[in-house]
Formats: sequence, structure tokens, C-alpha cells
Amino acid sequence: MNKTELIDHMAKEADISKDQASKALSAFTSGITSALQNGDSVTLIGFGTFSVSERAARTGRNPRTGEALEIAARKTARFKPGKSFSTGVSGEQKAAPKKGAAKKAAPAAKAAAAKKPAPKKKG
Repeated sequence: MNKTELIDHMAKEADISKDQASKALSAFTSGITSALQNGDSVTLIGFGTFSVSERAARTGRNPRTGEALEIAARKTARFKPGKSFSTGVSGEQKAAPKKGAAKKAAPAAKAAAAKKPAPKKKG
């Protein structure tokens, strides 16, 4: 999907004009860009987090000549997908309950049963 197709999709889903969808997309991207330029991260719960990562300077090699060259340090944008986004892309269903979540009540029931005295035998 390219930018034009995304704008068409946004306009259709939000029942707005393509011009309004284009302005909304531009505002969204410029908002994220300016936040990252200021060193902030942008978190959209369920979708993901945009952040800035710093890459250290390093020595690289020219693949043609094998000559060593210095690659300068720089900042780069990162995106970490959220859980809902990841499961939606992979086609998985809702995440299964965490292991041990259902077992928490069981020890309490066992402890209550252990505290009861055994019934007295008649006879």
C-alpha cells in the first residue's frame, strides 16, 4: 500500500474526503517527526511506539576495495509494534490467559480444605 492508497482507505473508513484524509495523514506524520526530533517517543497503545535510537560511530569496509572507512554516529527512528498490532498482523487470536493465572485460586481452596478437621467416626 502506498501513500495514495492509504489516503483512499482512510477517507473511505472515516467517511471523510480524500483532502481531509490527506491533511490528517500529514498531521500525523509531522507530529511523530517533530516529537522524535525533540527526543521524545510516541506511544499509541495497541499499535506501537516510535522512538529515537542512537547508533555509535563504527568502522566499516568498502566492499569494492576492502578499504576501512569511518561511519559517523547518527540517530535513527525505531518502531516497536504493540501486542494488538502484532497479533493482528500474524493472524493470531486473542492471547491465551497467562499460565498460573487460573492456578492462583486453587491453592487457596486446597488450604481451606486442609484446615477443616476430619469428620469423627461413629461407632
